[in-house]
Amino acid sequence: MLTPRIAPATSRVAIISGHPNPDGQRYGHALVNAYAEGATEGGHEARIIDIARIEIPTLRHAADWRAPPAAPDILAAQEAIAWANHLVVVYPLWLGDMPALLKSFFEQISAGGFVMDHRPDGAWERGLKGKSARVIVTMGMPALVYRWFFFAHSLHSLERNILKFAGADPVVSSVIGSVEAKDGAKARAEWLVTARELGRTAT
Repeated sequence: MLTPRIAPATSRVAIISGHPNPDGQRYGHALVNAYAEGATEGGHEARIIDIARIEIPTLRHAADWRAPPAAPDILAAQEAIAWANHLVVVYPLWLGDMPALLKSFFEQISAGGFVMDHRPDGAWERGLKGKSARVIVTMGMPALVYRWFFFAHSLHSLERNILKFAGADPVVSSVIGSVEAKDGAKARAEWLVTARELGRTAT
């Protein structure tokens, strides 16, 4: 069961910009910037982790996941996530899932037991405990089709198998569909306003 969240007067927000394309014209980057600007306007602190602009190695062996990461960009991302009490993940739906680069990012930041650690007694140490999270997903299909026909399976996987499993609570989501529609300019602009408002309240 999710715990209703009342944002602290001043929150520390880490925003993971999950679009692999560094082109600042992508709509996902606009959503990230709107949320960050809103957070600043609301008196919160915000840091952006732009996965398109950092070095993300690929895990190839279980031993690599057990060992702490060595890449400076990943260490900096871990520091930002540890600092935050609210996480925001923004990404486009690609082939029904998050982009491969974002998945690699989550694998890297969880390495060395940072996000979740299996203790000798068999229990899990949950590294995101005490943090809340919001996931914002953009896609070409209508949002209702994704939620009701495809059951939002990849979104639920991120929510359940990574964020909630690692202790984040509550975890809420926003699904933005039809982002490439020729007549969707008004809807896209309205979502930027919504993202800014979410930032102001750090929710």
